[in-house]
Amino acid sequence: MNMDMQRFHATFFEESREGLEAMEAGLLSLEQGSRDGDLINSIFRAAHSIKGGSATFGFDAIAGLTHVLETLLDELRAGQRAVSVPAIDAMLASVDVLRALLAEAEHGTPADPAAVQAIKDRLNAVLTGGETTAAANAETAKGEETPEGWRIGFTPAPSLFMSGNDPLRIIRELEHLAPLEVACRLDRLPGFEQMDPLEAYLAWDLGLIGKVPRSAIDDVFAWVADDCELDIQPMQRDAIPVAAVAAAAQATAGVAAAAPTASGAANDTAETSIRVSVDKIDGLINLVGELVITQAMLKQVSGVLDQAQCERLFAGLDLLERNTRDLQEAVIGVRMLPVDAVFRRFPRLVRDLSARLGKQVRLRTVGEGTELDKGLIERIADPLVHLVRNSIDHGLELPETRREASKDETGTITLAASHQGGHIVIEVSDDGRGLNRDRILAKASERGLAVPENPTDAQVWDLIFQPGFSTAEAVTDLSGRGVGMDVVRRNIQALGGEVQLESAAGNGTRVVIRLPLTLAILDGMAVSVGEETLILPLGYVLEALQPQAEDVRTIAGDGRVLRVRGEYLPMVALNEYYRYGDPRSADPLVVVVEADGQKLALEVDELIGQQQVVVKNIENNYRRIDGISGATILGDGRVALIVDVGGLVRSRRVPQAA
Repeated sequence: MNMDMQRFHATFFEESREGLEAMEAGLLSLEQGSRDGDLINSIFRAAHSIKGGSATFGFDAIAGLTHVLETLLDELRAGQRAVSVPAIDAMLASVDVLRALLAEAEHGTPADPAAVQAIKDRLNAVLTGGETTAAANAETAKGEETPEGWRIGFTPAPSLFMSGNDPLRIIRELEHLAPLEVACRLDRLPGFEQMDPLEAYLAWDLGLIGKVPRSAIDDVFAWVADDCELDIQPMQRDAIPVAAVAAAAQATAGVAAAAPTASGAANDTAETSIRVSVDKIDGLINLVGELVITQAMLKQVSGVLDQAQCERLFAGLDLLERNTRDLQEAVIGVRMLPVDAVFRRFPRLVRDLSARLGKQVRLRTVGEGTELDKGLIERIADPLVHLVRNSIDHGLELPETRREASKDETGTITLAASHQGGHIVIEVSDDGRGLNRDRILAKASERGLAVPENPTDAQVWDLIFQPGFSTAEAVTDLSGRGVGMDVVRRNIQALGGEVQLESAAGNGTRVVIRLPLTLAILDGMAVSVGEETLILPLGYVLEALQPQAEDVRTIAGDGRVLRVRGEYLPMVALNEYYRYGDPRSADPLVVVVEADGQKLALEVDELIGQQQVVVKNIENNYRRIDGISGATILGDGRVALIVDVGGLVRSRRVPQAA
């Protein structure tokens, strides 16, 4: 029988990556003092799963390494070894090497054979180090007191088979340990008409006769510990309830006959999620986008019809619009993932980097459940890594320095995420020394950057985002090369987002990132500029108004400004900015927008209205255009450009080289 092994490979790789993440998180919890038995078991099961899958598919390098790792974890689980710093370090390093081996198996990217062998040697060195707990020594000393046998009550949950486990396999594994007597319990078995073919009903009373360590029995049931009720009790030989051999054989045969019956989970515990290819979801989103365009076209065409004569048509179009929006939100929701998918990689980064720099760092996360489009999650990770590294390297002080400043010796880095309107806001903050305003200005002067007279803090902090800007006194592999913050801003802007930086001397630094919830569809305000239509993303729009002549002023060197409730806002005529020619209207309107903490008054000819638009990428087919973030197709088939509001704001404040 031919099978599509690639499909199974893809599932193995994805589940293995999830297993490695769980192992890493669990090992970090162990290092921080947690000694929960369930935690160690979960780490062991993750390693065991990867080992079993890799051996099945012939990925021998992965299976070989996880075998050694599993041996060490088994000793920890059985209490034969204490949790030590060398053991944790070696196991965390093995997670890194396993990631490289997975990449080699999945994409053909070669892993370093020397690194693989080195981590094996390191794990074996820990294994032969002779670390044992007092409890383990005591157990060894009284080895003669091992029970003569074990009484095991095994009651599978109805959902046992959904985890891929088979009670027959478990019973056979017990038989390899020692002679086994089996009695099958049928008390949960209903009448034939009430029997559900997807539910497990049978349970067993097992007698394991022989001096078998309890840890060996735990290993057999490791896979099903969460999917069954277990009662494992020691007993002496004369207390074993001997079952007739024929009865045991009959019970085992009954198990085999009933296994197809108990081949699945109960209806009330069925799987609540499925794995779907991202390509399929993207295709669905594209189809919904086309539906949005079609709905806009129908709405525009219907505008010339008589309302009274076409009442039912208009009612249907209104219903179509509501259903289209609900469908769009539902489909976008399928791509939404909790931002924890990014946050959970940082405990390891913080641990390793703080140890390397001799600093004590506490990582705090807030809002891990906040959801963001999967495409954005994948592309936001690198900028966040830059920011967290900067916070540890530049922001947080050494313990003695913090102590002298009457601070806690352990610095805190906070990762926070929240929804604000149509955006997600991600913050990276620290309680370190803060930015040095004088040093930044001195570096700017040294590099010939133009700086306004009496610059505000925000204008000074903005200099950090200039390409190649760095205040580090020495070049290391972590800092001082002038790369990082400009890349962070550029990557965030490419996602339609913006970055703000706040700092106070001695009280730390805070970086705020604002991103759209999704890049596929947005709510926009359509405006007319000359003969063209532009789309302003609604998340940036504050208000629209008709300016009065007396509220417009001209400031030398800074162009026109508009007074709005006592605040003077720079004015930008979009027809001039995009070179669309003279305005059509003698009395233009103004739309007030805000980005990067700064407001602008955008001059337009007419407000067309609010509508949903499908975002199309221009760069894939043409090139990047300053002040434009994308395009969309209107209901009449014309193309409208989407204004990059953040780009307009930045174009007015970027310092020019002297």
